[in-house]
Amino acid sequence: MESALKRTWAEIDLDALEHNYRTLRAHVGPQVKFLGVVKADSYGHGCIEVSHLLQELGADYLAVSSVDEAAELRGHGITMPILILGYTPAYEVETLIELHVTQAVTSPESARAYSAAAVRCGAVLKVHIKADTGMSRVGFLCQGDHFAQAVSDITETCMLPGLEVEGIFTHFAVSDEPDPESVAYTQGQLDLFRRTIAAVEQRWGRRFALRHCANTGATANWPGAWMDMIRPGLLLYGCGDLAAPLGLKPVMRLKTNIGIVKTYDPGTTVSYGRIFRAERTTRMGVVPIGYADGLFRILSNRCTMMTAEGPAPQRGRICMDMCMIDLTDLPGIGAGDEVEVFGEHISVNDVAALAGTIPYEITCAVSKRVPRVYLRGGREIRRELLLRP
Repeated sequence: MESALKRTWAEIDLDALEHNYRTLRAHVGPQVKFLGVVKADSYGHGCIEVSHLLQELGADYLAVSSVDEAAELRGHGITMPILILGYTPAYEVETLIELHVTQAVTSPESARAYSAAAVRCGAVLKVHIKADTGMSRVGFLCQGDHFAQAVSDITETCMLPGLEVEGIFTHFAVSDEPDPESVAYTQGQLDLFRRTIAAVEQRWGRRFALRHCANTGATANWPGAWMDMIRPGLLLYGCGDLAAPLGLKPVMRLKTNIGIVKTYDPGTTVSYGRIFRAERTTRMGVVPIGYADGLFRILSNRCTMMTAEGPAPQRGRICMDMCMIDLTDLPGIGAGDEVEVFGEHISVNDVAALAGTIPYEITCAVSKRVPRVYLRGGREIRRELLLRP
């Protein structure tokens, strides 16, 4: 759905995305394959445009969370390999095969169910096996006394009919953390993953074509974990503390416009709950962005937005569809002027810290009613609105 509306919008800088891709490629070297994580609508950036660019640039794989996300990409012309990281019911195996997507296998039970379904279809399902080396979430449990059983179960999975086992992977819990305990934990996960692979390959008599474990943290900091393929998530979009040291650029800029400007007398209270009281004659702008657009209510009276004349503190409670910013010290800013919520001047990392969360949640929270405006060379090439027409 197209929209001409510029109420509140998210600019997606495809040049920055290309820069980040090429920078990460150079960082790991040409021998390592590249999987771009585009689940959750590319962390709010828009999976169709992002995936098309990654396909054009020569990425090797994409990763999504569900069969519906994979179908969306296939329906919009994405032909490159796609790995589904999340759970898919066995009754969807025929769809997986028709879409030519790869499915993560996370347990002996799901492996057998996928195998039986593929055999019934008279076809083969390509899979990657997920090893749980310490994330304690999904995957074949490999730690401690479970190691031998995991090796046995994974080897059995590799031999099941109807499955083409292309890869094996694991996920790190704290690879982005620099403290000694986290470093030791990540090293332990990596060592266990390598042991698991070696044991399975010896019993299976074959080598996994793709062995991968380098998420964002490991892509940035753990060369020993790059193996056959990296799979950066938020790092690809230039967010998080690890992005700037690698020279990566933020891809998303969230912007809005000032709707109206009002001047209040000293003592006037603003918005729900009256948590802000003007201590002087105050010039206040109303901007059409609220928590329904993804600006968390917890940021009320805490965050700042950037105008052409400098920062404007947000005042009072953030409402569903709007909030207020203080323009008293910015006399040249008025109705219709553009305001940056985060982007070039206000880091999404700082917004996340104020909200007590992570940048992932901030970009993913930008709602579907906020148009994504895609830029190349600083010029708009497409606009996308996800609301139903």
